[in-house]
Amino acid sequence: MSAVRLIRAGALAAAPYAYAAAVDPGADVIFLAGACPLADDGTTVAVGDVAGQAKRCVETMTVALDAAGASLEDVAYTRVLVASAAQADLVAAWDVVRAAFGAHDVPSTLMGVAALGYADQLVEIEAVAAVRRA
Repeated sequence: MSAVRLIRAGALAAAPYAYAAAVDPGADVIFLAGACPLADDGTTVAVGDVAGQAKRCVETMTVALDAAGASLEDVAYTRVLVASAAQADLVAAWDVVRAAFGAHDVPSTLMGVAALGYADQLVEIEAVAAVRRA
């Protein structure tokens, strides 16, 4: 059972994500560095393809979570950064991230930004997770 409890806010507009999350007392909180769309050799993948880069970011995030003893179901919050002012680009990235999380629709922030750190990078995903330790 996850240490993260998603909180619905019925008094607010319907959204494709929970409005808040709570972490059980005593859980270890894990802060992930921004997951970037990098190949194993450090080059940017899916150049020019927001959805392709979002997919790689999710894969990278999943590996980092696994290394920390967690999974997508343990994520309490995400921030999805897209280097674009076009709403269609933000939605393209969001659709990939949302699909990856499935029913675990964590509170998230989706932001268009001017630029990201790597050459040709369009997407980055930040996350906070929590796990119970034995």
